[in-house]
Amino acid sequence: MKAMTAMPIIRRKLSIAAALISALLTLPLLADAQTRTVEGGVEVDGIVRFDKTIHDFGDVLLSEGPKGCSFTVTNIYSKPIAILNVVSSCGCTDVEWTREPLQPGKSGTIKATFSNDQGPHPFDKSLTVYISSVKKPVILHLRGVAHDKKLSLGELYPVRAGDLGLKETDIKLGNMEQGSQRSDAVSVANMGSSPLGVSFKDVSDGLKVSVAPNPIPAGETARLTYTITADRSHWGKNYYYATPVANGVAGPPIGIWSFTKEDFSSLTDEQMEAAGQPYFAESTYNFGVVKAGAKVDPVFTFKNEGKGELVIYKVDSDSPSLRGETPPIVYPGKKGSVKMHLDTASLPKGEVLIIVTLTTNSPLRPIVNLFVAGAVE
Repeated sequence: MKAMTAMPIIRRKLSIAAALISALLTLPLLADAQTRTVEGGVEVDGIVRFDKTIHDFGDVLLSEGPKGCSFTVTNIYSKPIAILNVVSSCGCTDVEWTREPLQPGKSGTIKATFSNDQGPHPFDKSLTVYISSVKKPVILHLRGVAHDKKLSLGELYPVRAGDLGLKETDIKLGNMEQGSQRSDAVSVANMGSSPLGVSFKDVSDGLKVSVAPNPIPAGETARLTYTITADRSHWGKNYYYATPVANGVAGPPIGIWSFTKEDFSSLTDEQMEAAGQPYFAESTYNFGVVKAGAKVDPVFTFKNEGKGELVIYKVDSDSPSLRGETPPIVYPGKKGSVKMHLDTASLPKGEVLIIVTLTTNSPLRPIVNLFVAGAVE
């Protein structure tokens, strides 16, 4: 290995630091309330029901101007509740909501207006809703794709399964807690000249998927709805698959992924304090500069500084070149290690930054993010 001068080392450290900051912005965000899909909407903690948590405007034109929608909020609790505040993620979205308390069984509304003037690209604006008696905020989404000119169905839905048009086959559902259920939907299109019946095969356990209307009228769009139910055999990032069949023609499998962590909502303060807690002295493993094809075995050591057993349910990596071993249970005051194996043969030359995500049973650190960095020459 050739010696590195001071300046390249400095540049590399600065570049890796910048990449770390960028990576942090893409890590799982798991602070919203637990939801459960039910007939007529989405229930939150058994206290409130929303008719939906996502409003998808679909494909819109910039020339159409502002886009508005509303969410219905129903009190399913035994006591009055109130919408305390709604915070928009962007100044481009105005919001107003029912201010008076909602009695049991009564409903209110949250109305949002997106300015639709930010350019031709996909948008996903969030509303963070704070409700009395609900421990965590509820996150609502306004989604769509803005265009500066009208596009054909073929341009909007480039992936084909016979006459069924899809925008993509890799879909992100988002974050979940054990015991919860989450749904979302995407638009699909009938590219043919006759009604199109759609079914699905090879559907993963825990996934439900459907299309409405079905059959899809010729030249029209429909909604493909998917629902994932979390279970304890799936932790961290998981893909669920379904293969669409359109009038007997099978298309490419659709992959829907979600991130599942533990549900701590029923724990008392005493139980939270008595749980395990991992402490990592280092969050980044830097393997330096290696030749392409080299094998690297990063190891992260940690100590359980909590009062209970520490379990790491799963070790996820955002690169197929890096795999991690799930360590055994670590008891209070004891040390453990997360061992990994990196094969650089398939990595591009240059700087490398791989994100490792641990899913744990620690209420204080349910998600631990680690980083493997270096360079391949």
